[in-house]
Amino acid sequence: MVAFEDYRLEDRAVLEAADPLLRRLAGAGARIRVEAEAAREPTSLLDEAIRPRAVIAVGSEARLVRSLLEPVCPVPMMAWPGPALPGWVGPLDLVVVLAAHGGEQSLVHAASEAVRRGCQLLVAAPESSPVAESSMSRSTTLLTTRTSDPLAAVAVTAAALHALGLGPVLDLESVAGALDRVAEECSPWVDLSSNPAKDLALSMADTEPLVWGGSVLAARAARRVAEALRAASGRPALATDAEALMPVITAAEPRDPFADPFDAPITDRRPCLLLLEDGHTNELLAVARRQLEGAAEMADVRTCKVLQDEGSELLRYAVLLQKGLYAAAYLAIGLNRLQDPPSDW
Repeated sequence: MVAFEDYRLEDRAVLEAADPLLRRLAGAGARIRVEAEAAREPTSLLDEAIRPRAVIAVGSEARLVRSLLEPVCPVPMMAWPGPALPGWVGPLDLVVVLAAHGGEQSLVHAASEAVRRGCQLLVAAPESSPVAESSMSRSTTLLTTRTSDPLAAVAVTAAALHALGLGPVLDLESVAGALDRVAEECSPWVDLSSNPAKDLALSMADTEPLVWGGSVLAARAARRVAEALRAASGRPALATDAEALMPVITAAEPRDPFADPFDAPITDRRPCLLLLEDGHTNELLAVARRQLEGAAEMADVRTCKVLQDEGSELLRYAVLLQKGLYAAAYLAIGLNRLQDPPSDW
């Protein structure tokens, strides 16, 4: 098993070797701007007066779109796993296809079926991709994607749904600007003492993270961050609700204050509680958070927090996710596990 070496987070040669991953993370805001510009014309042609009976979203980020729309959408909205559409979907409904990469066979099937049934379609996919080609019809609006970034595809799709009167107001430039600020704060050239992502990676270096987000969007960000932490470290990382996390925290073995940390086996890892907070709370969530923090304190489990409580729903989600992805990247750097970073970081 490889030990975390914190010097790697400040070593210029190591950080330069990690440039492809860190550069992709830093470009998140720019990718939203690229996709927003590409989607400007087709979005301007959308007609709010043509209201569908229901909205059915398919694709890897369909649940994120549903979470953004549900509070304000005037018609029923659902995220569907596919590939076959629900039997009741027809010409009165809008099918939203999120295919940032454009080649997913299940989405090709879903788009083809929506065309066959005469549905309205809103498709985010690369031009000339299998998904784009299979979705062509007189009732299709294609938002041509150029960056293969799922979050950027969601951003322009949500903006298009607002133009249809189905989603909240979105300022994509503010989202892009917030991601630019995360890139500045978490830059590899910002040292450990001032870099929140490096500090978070160091806090999780010898642990098995437990990630919790209270709201619907924070919980979704927690699942994505846990996926990134698993890929970065090759260790378990769990994201679930407070009720499921409590037994893991309370079962943690008591820490021996007199133990020599250098004598502990490298496989003997304690949990670490990572809280993602977006400012949306109610009494139930507040109680769950206090219970988690109290249990962690009683079990001497380290607790870390990432907070973003300003901005739109999409902005808060994007910032929580991006800070988590930066922390995962620095965890991979410290563990020297940069051979195969995920392509969608």
